[in-house]
Amino acid sequence: MPVVALAAIAAQGSGDLWPHLARYVMPQALADTAILLAGVGLIVVVIGTGTAWLVTAFEFPFRRWLDWLLLLPLAIPTYIIAFAYLDMLHPLGPVQGAIRAMLGYASPRDFRLPDIRSTLGCIVVLGLVLYPYVYLSVRALFLMQSACLLDVSRTLGQSRAGAFWRVALPMARPAVAVGASLALMEALNDVGAAEFLGVRTLTVSVYSTWINRSSLAGAAQIALLMLAVVTAMVAIERHARRRQAYAASAQRARRLSPHRLAGWRAGAATVACALPVLLGFGLPALHLAVTALRRFGATGWQAGTGPALVTTVSLSLVATAVIVILAGMTVYAHRGASRPSAAWPARIASIGYAVPGTVLAIGLLTPLAMVDNAVDALVRATLGLSPGLVLSGTGIALVYAYAARFLAIGIGGIEAGFQRIPASLDHAARALGETRAGVARQIHLPLLRPALVSAGLLVFVDCMKELPATLLLRPLNVETLATLVYAQASRGTYEDGALAALLIVAAGLVPVLLLSRVSRGEPEPVLAAALPDPVRT
Repeated sequence: MPVVALAAIAAQGSGDLWPHLARYVMPQALADTAILLAGVGLIVVVIGTGTAWLVTAFEFPFRRWLDWLLLLPLAIPTYIIAFAYLDMLHPLGPVQGAIRAMLGYASPRDFRLPDIRSTLGCIVVLGLVLYPYVYLSVRALFLMQSACLLDVSRTLGQSRAGAFWRVALPMARPAVAVGASLALMEALNDVGAAEFLGVRTLTVSVYSTWINRSSLAGAAQIALLMLAVVTAMVAIERHARRRQAYAASAQRARRLSPHRLAGWRAGAATVACALPVLLGFGLPALHLAVTALRRFGATGWQAGTGPALVTTVSLSLVATAVIVILAGMTVYAHRGASRPSAAWPARIASIGYAVPGTVLAIGLLTPLAMVDNAVDALVRATLGLSPGLVLSGTGIALVYAYAARFLAIGIGGIEAGFQRIPASLDHAARALGETRAGVARQIHLPLLRPALVSAGLLVFVDCMKELPATLLLRPLNVETLATLVYAQASRGTYEDGALAALLIVAAGLVPVLLLSRVSRGEPEPVLAAALPDPVRT
């Protein structure tokens, strides 16, 4: 429905605006978006694949710690890490101040680093946050690969590096493609980091066209182009691996045993795995904590943070409950059906994850307005009162957007849980006279509790972090933690938003730590729960 409404909104625009967009807005936006996606894709593939191979194939100091620490950047939203680095690398910030002190310079006029507000800076920042998508999927595949294949390549004269390039990496291509696709979709969905760092992507153009130029039709036209870009990305990813399949001769293949490194190689491997953690999580989180504590000690609890926290938690809890219930119903209907076509509703319901938040928000405006107008007319006719904006003026619109966007995560997690429950349990219970509802209540729900909790945690944190849809659909004078951070960063008062940013990061740590704990023992269920169904075939 949002996609159909988006097309209708775009068709309502006059022809006067499009020539201006095509001449002055779209070329720059397309070029910046293409460069950003290419750079981010390169960084996430190199870091994610390289670190996944190191922690899987080699033994070196702190490997077991780095194995799960490499997931921590998932806890920081892209706009918050941009917010932190802007403050840290400011000419008057701590990093440049320390460098000038060591070199003997007294003023920023004498020495200053290149400005992070650039396309290159945005690429590096997004790459440091999004590489865990590739790391998680590729590491899971490396853990599932048979060590016999690599042993055979070694007996045929390949070095360890040659075995990686000619055997392990080609077999990992599907996982690399899946992880990179998810990372690029998140990069395309980003509006805060790109705007803070001065990169005019398609997402930023949609937001500015709507808010600054008050042109909803023009924003919808750009949003349709974004939707075409996302569709092309998914189609290319699927086409690239359309004929790829696996064949194994052993039912219980031997897993790869890590090779112990020594000397400088062990140190280099430790540094190579520790740097992404330090730059993608450690330094930004430490800076946010120090800034928040300093600000709290000077002024106390920042005004607006408390109400924003309550609003964020309330909306996220309601949306999580709605999503988990809808996902459970969708997956359970598929499990009990005998026709293969019954799987299609779950697949279609998962498409929303691939739609950027700005596109989804604009597409929801017309349906929500139609319902609001119908309810208002009905209440006026019957009671003579005007209820106002029932959907658009409340949190219902945000819950709708969160459900449409993150339903795929709930479906993926619950499907992974159902895959661990053999159908023979259902058949035995039905043979003993239990109804289908009784089977769900007495067998499925107890066994699905870990999957439901994991899916709920992932959905809850994604709802807390979501910025584009929240910016566009929130009621007037209502702030969430994400919009509060965005507002403070837009005004340049970074320190005032540090506490809100730290709260979001703290909430994001919970599912990441849970994910890392489970992934060390069972890579397949974690991969299924973490990756949305449309791209995790």
